[in-house]
Amino acid sequence: MTAGETSGGPGRLHWVRILIGGFLAEALLILIVIPINMKFGQHPLLYVAPVGSLLTCLALAWWVGRGIEARFVVHGLLVGVVAMLIYIALTRAQPEPFAYVLAHGLKLLGGVCGGLLAGRRKTAS
Repeated sequence: MTAGETSGGPGRLHWVRILIGGFLAEALLILIVIPINMKFGQHPLLYVAPVGSLLTCLALAWWVGRGIEARFVVHGLLVGVVAMLIYIALTRAQPEPFAYVLAHGLKLLGGVCGGLLAGRRKTAS
């Protein structure tokens, strides 16, 4: 058993991968939205943040799923949860525009979809 994994067989959770995936998803999203905010202001973020949330969590959940053997959807969902919690912590849980609340839900959806894609890839090979 390696660090960051629960004991058990192939159904164990790979927490280190989950935490790294969630962190990278949120960091990538921040790297995307900061230049947009600086150049165009806050308004475009109401559209970019939800789409970016979905896509970054999908991509990083798929990446997490490439290195595991089972429970792909759970891993992907947890990537989305970690990304969401990081943002909430960074903003100190302040009230957000509806688009940002929607973005949190899309992080979870993106994580689940990334997990599904990783699982399909694993079963196809």
